[in-house]
Amino acid sequence: MEIKELQQEALQLLQHLIETQSFSGEEDQTAQLLEQWFVQHKIPHQRHLNNVWATNKAFDEAKPSLLLNSHHDTVKPNAAYTNDPFKAEIRDGKLFGLGSNDASGCLVSLLATFTWFYDREDLNYNIIFAGTAEEETNGKNGIACMLPIMPKVDVAIVGEPTLMDLAVAEKGLVVFDAVVKGTPSHAAHPNNDNAIYKTAEVLKWFEAIKFPEVSKQLGEVKLTVTQIKAGTQHNVVPAKVDLVIDVRVNDCYSNQEISDFLQENAPVDSIEPRSLRLNSSNIPLDHDLVKAGLDLGMKTYGSPTLSDQAMLKCSSLKLGPGDSTRSHSADEFIYVNEVEEGIEKYIALLEKALR
Repeated sequence: MEIKELQQEALQLLQHLIETQSFSGEEDQTAQLLEQWFVQHKIPHQRHLNNVWATNKAFDEAKPSLLLNSHHDTVKPNAAYTNDPFKAEIRDGKLFGLGSNDASGCLVSLLATFTWFYDREDLNYNIIFAGTAEEETNGKNGIACMLPIMPKVDVAIVGEPTLMDLAVAEKGLVVFDAVVKGTPSHAAHPNNDNAIYKTAEVLKWFEAIKFPEVSKQLGEVKLTVTQIKAGTQHNVVPAKVDLVIDVRVNDCYSNQEISDFLQENAPVDSIEPRSLRLNSSNIPLDHDLVKAGLDLGMKTYGSPTLSDQAMLKCSSLKLGPGDSTRSHSADEFIYVNEVEEGIEKYIALLEKALR
């Protein structure tokens, strides 16, 4: 197949994906579209729940395996849309529609790349493709449930919009629920144990806290108090204040280390992580994929945003067409030439790195 024909088929699939609702947990119809691609190209594939995956024809267990992964679920469109979010319309070189940029443009580009290499026997890596579900909600029925099912993955490219630059590291995430307790009372009476007043000093502590290890790629750990809830009536001093703390973890710390520190040191009555599974991720800068990308003129950077990389235990690289700043925006779009060039650059990258 000529690359231009592959690019056209990928763009057609992208339009079909946009016009097919696939909110997280409701991706059954877009999973069918991915299956149809494999049937059309006579590539054996498997499906588990709403995840569709395949291996290259010459898969050899003695070789390491590269995973090409992106997601086909979307968030729900926000109220600021002026276009029909489910209409794949091309205007001025832009393909509009929900999920076009995040991340179906990446998905079809990786799928086209997998198809390009499917028959190749001269690669020093196996290639696994996985189009997965529930990325937007960090759900358990997405990439997390696929890892025990697929062959062992040694390194991964996760398709997210990066302007085709190399996100060689990504911050992890831990969300904490904390409680500051006080003595409840009538507002008219003296109270030297007001939970709301006590929280003022707690907030100052969270604002000032710094973790000493700074990552070369990801910078500092970023801790932010994002929610406060207290009280039900104007004349009642509440018994407690509930806080939510969002912590973006660099690759110098594990999520467990951050949790242990806050549980031992935070000036609150209790603080508990909701989950510790969304760890930071990275890939060595001397990995063949990174070196190949640099040879092709790609730049490296550290990403503060979360993706399915957080679920992987292996080295991983985030890379894809589109721009992260367009994700979840009203009237989301991706440039047609971004998808076409994305396919070309993915192919060029693997040609360099896997031979």
